[in-house]
Amino acid sequence: MLLTIKMMKPFYTLQEGHDLKLVFAYQYFSVVKGKEVYQFIPVEANEIRINLKTKQIENLTDTFVFQRGTRIFRIPLFQLLQISDLVDHLKSIITFYVQQIKSDQEEEALSEEILFLERQNLRRLIDKALLTGDKDLFMELTDRLKIEEAAH
Repeated sequence: MLLTIKMMKPFYTLQEGHDLKLVFAYQYFSVVKGKEVYQFIPVEANEIRINLKTKQIENLTDTFVFQRGTRIFRIPLFQLLQISDLVDHLKSIITFYVQQIKSDQEEEALSEEILFLERQNLRRLIDKALLTGDKDLFMELTDRLKIEEAAH
């Protein structure tokens, strides 16, 4: 049995840190089985949970249910991933969120680098104050350095 995703639009998405939940409802998720379209029905699982850092789906054993008229079929998420093009649809949905995580990480790394450079600059200014014998500037700069290092 080969399935293709006809439509897959999360009813809503919820991001908490590195975790992303894609929640599905009626008419937002459908598959083609043979030549027939089956609609998702949220009687068992209704979400896909993805760790954006590892890009792993965390609820692989959850069962999704699809219906066409009176016919129903249940399929575990891991099996749906194996026999359909679900991964391609998920990639297109989560691209934005993965990019957001990457840009947050890059921004954090840049902030760390700036802090490091600022501390190095303070140390150079302290050295200069020592060389010129400027006791007041030396005290002010060392106090600032202590505050900076205590804050981070």
